[in-house]
Amino acid sequence: MHWADVIARDLMSTGDKHLISAGISPTGFIHVGSLREAVTAETVRKALADQGADVRMIYLIDSYDPLRRRYDFLPEGYEDEVGKPISHVPCPYGCHDTYADHFIKPFMESMDEIGVNCELFWTHELYERGMFTETIDATFRRRNKVLEILNGVTGREMPDGFYPFSPLCKRCGRLNGTHITAYEYPYVHYVCDCGESGKADIRKGEGKLSWRLEWPAKWKIFGVTCEPFGKDHAAAGGSYDSGVRLVREVFDAEPPYPIPYEFIQLKGKGQMHKSTGSSVSGIDALKMMPSTVFTYTIIRVNPERHIDYDSGLGILDMVDEYDRVERLYYEGGATEKEEDLLRAYELSQPNGPRPTMSIQIPYRHLVNVVQISRDFDDILTILRRTTDFQGVDIDDLKTLEKRVECVRYWLNAFAPESVKFKISETLPDVEISPEESVFLKELLQVLEGCEWTGDAVHNAVYETAKASSLGAKKAFQTLYLIFIERRSGPRLGHFLATLERDFVLRRIAEAAEKAA
Repeated sequence: MHWADVIARDLMSTGDKHLISAGISPTGFIHVGSLREAVTAETVRKALADQGADVRMIYLIDSYDPLRRRYDFLPEGYEDEVGKPISHVPCPYGCHDTYADHFIKPFMESMDEIGVNCELFWTHELYERGMFTETIDATFRRRNKVLEILNGVTGREMPDGFYPFSPLCKRCGRLNGTHITAYEYPYVHYVCDCGESGKADIRKGEGKLSWRLEWPAKWKIFGVTCEPFGKDHAAAGGSYDSGVRLVREVFDAEPPYPIPYEFIQLKGKGQMHKSTGSSVSGIDALKMMPSTVFTYTIIRVNPERHIDYDSGLGILDMVDEYDRVERLYYEGGATEKEEDLLRAYELSQPNGPRPTMSIQIPYRHLVNVVQISRDFDDILTILRRTTDFQGVDIDDLKTLEKRVECVRYWLNAFAPESVKFKISETLPDVEISPEESVFLKELLQVLEGCEWTGDAVHNAVYETAKASSLGAKKAFQTLYLIFIERRSGPRLGHFLATLERDFVLRRIAEAAEKAA
C-alpha cells in the first residue's frame, strides 16, 4: 500500500474530518526541497479524499518572521531592515509590495502548477486579526509551565527574564531588540535597544510568539490534525517534541499526526542556475521538468527517505522513470513491487489520470530535437518524421509543448555542456582524409535506400562504419564533425533521422568530395 494511503487509513481511524497544514518562511530564495512539504501534504489530502474524508488543507506563510541578517544578495542599506518582520521589509527589487511578497508569490505559482489544493494564510495577518490573542495570553498566564516544558524538552535552562514572545517596537519596527518588563492583558510592556519604552497590544499584531510556541499555537487556532515537517523538527528535543507538550499543557488542544520528511539533497554538477548563480529553486525545478514528473519523483518514495536531486543529467533519468511507470499504468505489466509506483503516478496527476495515455516523446530525444528546431511548429515537423501522430489531440499537444518549454529552460540554465550542440549551417572547415572520404561515399549509397527511422539509420551507419577501414569510433567522429563540429554528440542514428534526409545526404556528399 502506498505510504499516503497508509497515513490516510491511520487518520480515518480517528475520525473522518481532517485539516492538513503546511507552510514556509519566505526569508529568501526558496530551495527546491521546500516543495516536498507542500507535495506531501497535498498527496495525503488526496488519499484522505479518496477514502471519503471531509478534508481541507491550509498553507501558512510565516510572513511575520524577522529578517535575520542582511543576505549577500541584499543591498547594504538592508542592514537597517534586520530584525523587522519580512511583511514590513520593502521588496529588494522594487517589483512587489514587500520582501515576503517577492519571495513567496513565484513559489505559490509553482504550487498552483503542481495542483496543491489549499487555503492560503499570511501569519502577519493572523496576528493583526487577533487570531493569536488567546494563545499569546495563555503563554503569559502559564509562563512557568512554558518554561518548565522548554527546559525539560530542550535540556537547556532558559535565561532569566526569558519570554517566548517578542513585542514589536513602535519606534524602530524591530522584533529582535525588545525586552519585556511586564504583562497585563492585553498589553506587553517593553524596553527596546533603540531606547524606546512602550507597550504592545497582543490583540493587534504588535508582537509575535517564538517559533516553539507559534507552531503549536497554529495547531490550536486551526484544529490541525495532520502536518508534514522537516526531520530537523522531529529530532529528540526538537520543536515537535516541545510542541506536543505545549499544545496539550498550555493551549488545551491535541497535536497533529506527524509526517517527518527527509530533505531533498542536491547532487551532480548542475546545481547552480547559470544566470543567477543561485541554488536550484522550486521555480527552477518546475521549469525544467513537467510538474507531474516532479510530484511523482517526490511521492514515489516514503517521506522518511531522502531524495537525490540532480538538475544535470539526472533530470533525464527522472523523466525516463516517470514515462516508464506511465506506460505500466496504461498498458499493464507492472510487478507486485511496482504497484505503489502506479499509485504514485495516479496521485501525481492534479486532476486524476487521463482516460488514455498521452503521447510520449522521450526527454532525451526532445533535447536533441529542440536544439535543431526554430519553434514548436518546427519541432512537430521533425517529430512527425519518426513518430506516429495519429490520434494525437489538443491535450497531447499541450503536454508536448510543456515538455518542450521545460527542455529549453533546462538547456539554457542547468544542462551540462556535453549534451549541447548546434547544427553547422555549412560544412565545417575540417580535414577529410581519403579513408574518411571512402567511408562517407559508401555510407551515402546505403543511406539513399535506407528507411528514414532512428533504428534504420543507426544500423546503416554502424554496419558501414564497422566494414570500413576507419573502424566505428573514427567513422562516428567524422560524422559528428561534419554536422556539429564536435567529436561526440547525441545518439548518432536517431540524431541524423531527425534531420531532413536531403540535408543529411547533401552534407555527407559534400564532405566526401572534400578529400578529392
